[in-house]
Order: sequence, then structure tokens, then C-alpha cells
Amino acid sequence: MLVYRKMEDVIARMQDEKNGIPIRTVKSFLSKIPSVFSGSDIVQWLIKNLTIEDPAVYLCKRTMQNKARLELADYEAESLARLQRAFARKWEFIFMQAEAQAKVDKKRDKIERKILDSQERAFWDVHRPVPGCVNTTEVDIKKSSRMRNPHKTRKSVYGLQNDIRSHSPTHTPTPEMKPPTEDELQQQIKYWQIQLDRHRLKMSKVADSLLSYTEQYLEYDPFLVPPDPSNPWLSDDTTFWELEASKEPSQQRVKRWGFGMDEALKDPVGREQFLKFLESEFSSENLRFWLAVEDLKKRPIREVPSRVQEIWQEFLAPGAPSAINLDSKSYDKTTQNVKEPGRYTFEDAQEHIYKLMKSDSYPRFIRSSAYQELLQAKKKGRNIPIFPCHKNCTPTLRASTNLL
Repeated sequence: MLVYRKMEDVIARMQDEKNGIPIRTVKSFLSKIPSVFSGSDIVQWLIKNLTIEDPAVYLCKRTMQNKARLELADYEAESLARLQRAFARKWEFIFMQAEAQAKVDKKRDKIERKILDSQERAFWDVHRPVPGCVNTTEVDIKKSSRMRNPHKTRKSVYGLQNDIRSHSPTHTPTPEMKPPTEDELQQQIKYWQIQLDRHRLKMSKVADSLLSYTEQYLEYDPFLVPPDPSNPWLSDDTTFWELEASKEPSQQRVKRWGFGMDEALKDPVGREQFLKFLESEFSSENLRFWLAVEDLKKRPIREVPSRVQEIWQEFLAPGAPSAINLDSKSYDKTTQNVKEPGRYTFEDAQEHIYKLMKSDSYPRFIRSSAYQELLQAKKKGRNIPIFPCHKNCTPTLRASTNLL
């Protein structure tokens, strides 16, 4: 109710004829539109009539004082950054206000300065409480306390504790709550353990990661950066088609392989270069298994059982020619799945191999001289021949390479 009353007061002040939001009549072509105001009028009125920059002045002043007890908490630092973005145009004026107040405070006595600091901090603790605490300016604290403690007791003059409810003539005794059972307590413990183990991130960290991701992929977004070469469907330039026909990746394409293993595996040429590098180190069985499983997921259902057996015999069976390294849990699960073959028989094994490649094979590929030479050659404008598809390429890799 306190919030609604405040909103009503603000709206009443906005509707004031003298000091409220200016309302005017707008002339159209053959008509007039009465009682019109814009959104910018509301914003300007709020900035002019409400002291919404006071928290910014207070936090800014706190940062100027080099004292451990006045350091900003995490939520206060986030609030200061948010206010700085909101008042970017007038931030210099706010900073000057904070400097002026800090100079006045320094001229006061030490005791008076401590008292004023405590009063100011208490004021903002009430009006801008810690996230998760009750805001007493928006919630009636007495009413909230009564709701939280409905069975409050009080002492009588004889020193005995009496239940307040017993003084009500219309009170009907409520049945006592049963103590929780062992199973219920175990469920509560399990629930709180899950809550403690949850991975929580600060909003500032999430925003930073989102900004870094956006900056990284900025040049690949045609809505934000015009593509180079231009889209041949929108212009008369056919350079894009010529590059695709030449089967030579552009510098942007090669650079994108370094963003992550997913980017290298999504690009057919990136997959081919990755596989060629692993073959040069005699460790290509992991990637060939991963590609074979991806190919299995796209096969017609009638070919799935035979293809499952082929993959099993090549990579997982005892004495397989291209044996891969699996942990016992994934191997046992895959062995059970092979008895009932399907498109996702090797799902656990594929996930395990993917993690191995991401932590070992992919970093070696990015640091390899082959990738660095290809990247530097594209930066200088020279052409490096792309490795041709070899006889051990999977059908998916061979087909995707031919499409380039």
C-alpha cells in the first residue's frame, strides 16, 4: 500500500496545472489531437522534480574517502556503475557535487563528521537496502513482522508467558502441527544441499561475458557490420561466390576456428584441416569416431544396425584397428546400447571423446604451425593450398568438402 500511495502522489503532482507535465494540443492535417504529451516530457519531469541523483552523489563521495570502513560493497559498486550509465550526460556535475560535499565534510570536527557519516549511511541503508532485505519505505515493517510471527507471545505481569491469541474471545484453538518425519527432514536436507551447490554468477560477470561474446562475433554479424565480400544477392559483386568455388577459406573463416572447437567442427574445411593435423600426429581416431557417430545420426533407419556394428568393430571392439580411449562407465553403457542399436547408441562415448578432444587435441591444433601459417597467410593475402580430402575421410566430411 505504501508503494501505491507514493505512486498516487507522484501522478497527482504530474497532473498539476502549474508544475505538472505540460499538456498541449497537437495539430494534424485536418484535425487536432487534444491533451498530448510525450515520453520525453515524463522523463524530464522526473529528473527535474525528483532527487534521483542523490544516491549517485552519496556513492561517488564514498569512493573519494580512502577508508576501509567506507569501501563500497559489491551491490553498491554495481548500483554506482548502473547510475553512471544512466546519468552519463550529467555525471561530471554529479561528481562536482560529491567533491564539494566531501570538502565541506573535511572542515567539520572529527566527532561531528563521524556522526554525520553514520546518519547518512543509516539513511541510505533504509532507503536503498541490501538486495534481499525488506525495504521499509515500500513495506509496512510492523505489518510484515506480524505476518511473520502470527503466534507471538507476551509476558504477563506475573512473569508468565501468555499467548496473545488467548485474549481473543472469538479465538478457536488450532490443532498443533505434527513434527516432521525423518523422510521429510531428509528431503529438506537434500533440497538445501542442492541450493548450496547451485552455481551462482553475479550480474556483472554475466554482463561482461555477454559483452565479450558480442565483441568477438561482431564482425560476423551482417546486421551490425557489412559483410566482406558483400552479399551477391544484394549487390553486383560475385566475389563471395568465387571464394566459395575456390575452396579456400577467407581470413575471417580461419580466424573463427580459433574461437572454439565447435566453430572448427562446424566448418567443413575446418574439420578437414583438424583431421589432417591429427593424422600427422597419428592420433586421428578420436575425431574419426566423432564424425562417424555424427554420420550415424543422419543415416536412414534401415542402415543404422549395420553402421553401428561397423563403428563398434572399428573403434570399440577388442582388438579394434582404431581403438579409442573410453572410461569404464561410458564403455559399459555403450556395450549395453549396442545390443539394441539406434542412432544414439554411441551418445555417451561421443560426449566423452568430445571432452578429450576439447582439452587436448584442439589446443594443440590451434597452437600448431599449420594453423598459424594458414592464419598468417590469410592476413598477408597469400594463398595456402588446402589439404585435399584423403581416403580415410568419412562420407559426411567428403560430401561437405565437395559442397564448398
